[in-house]
Amino acid sequence: MAPKRTETVVEPLAGDPKHAAGDPKHAARATRTAGRRMRSLLLDGASRLFKAKGLAGTSISDIAAAADAFPSQITYYFRTKEALFVEAACRDMLYVARATEQAALRTQTPRDYTLALVETVTATDSVAFFAEALTLTRRRPDLAPLVERTIERLHAEGMRAYAEQIQRHGWRSLRDPDASSRRFWALAIGVMVEGFAMGRSPEEMAAEMLRVLGDQATTKAAGSGLRLVGSGVIEETSEGESES
Repeated sequence: MAPKRTETVVEPLAGDPKHAAGDPKHAARATRTAGRRMRSLLLDGASRLFKAKGLAGTSISDIAAAADAFPSQITYYFRTKEALFVEAACRDMLYVARATEQAALRTQTPRDYTLALVETVTATDSVAFFAEALTLTRRRPDLAPLVERTIERLHAEGMRAYAEQIQRHGWRSLRDPDASSRRFWALAIGVMVEGFAMGRSPEEMAAEMLRVLGDQATTKAAGSGLRLVGSGVIEETSEGESES
């Protein structure tokens, strides 16, 4: 039997000559860079394991092994397995949001825009992963602020992206961009939690989302004007009509 490896996790000091040749500022930057890289590796490994085995089925040792790290590094950077779970889920959710925005940028019509959003979101299990983090905060309210910040960022970036598309193409939105963004993400979470519970395929979940969402915008009628005003609100400029 191979001997167990032992560890002593010590964060390098800024002035340690082993980490920087007499340059404390350089050493501090190197230490921060190494710390960010280790956190990222731990989050990557944790995300894969949590999605495959769940919170209860994943141990700190499993995560450490997946990231080629020591268990004490997990407690150093995240304190608890539950905190790591929530942070990994929030990060994955923001990655999904970025992917949906990039997919939708290539569309030219309101319907194709909605389809791109829906197909990108339902192609991943990250939304269901995030929903588990939402549930976990009921028992761990100390973890709720990270989830709250993630939700607000989803809404803010979704509103911005949608408002920019409306302005770019001259579409007429059926509701203001903030309401559209909040409605989309609330529906995505609900449909996918239900879908995973009932064993639905990504295609079935996408079809359900499209059915409930319906049209979000229409092509602007000829002769009307459209401009972007404060907070991402879209304002019609023809015949005194406005829609926010």
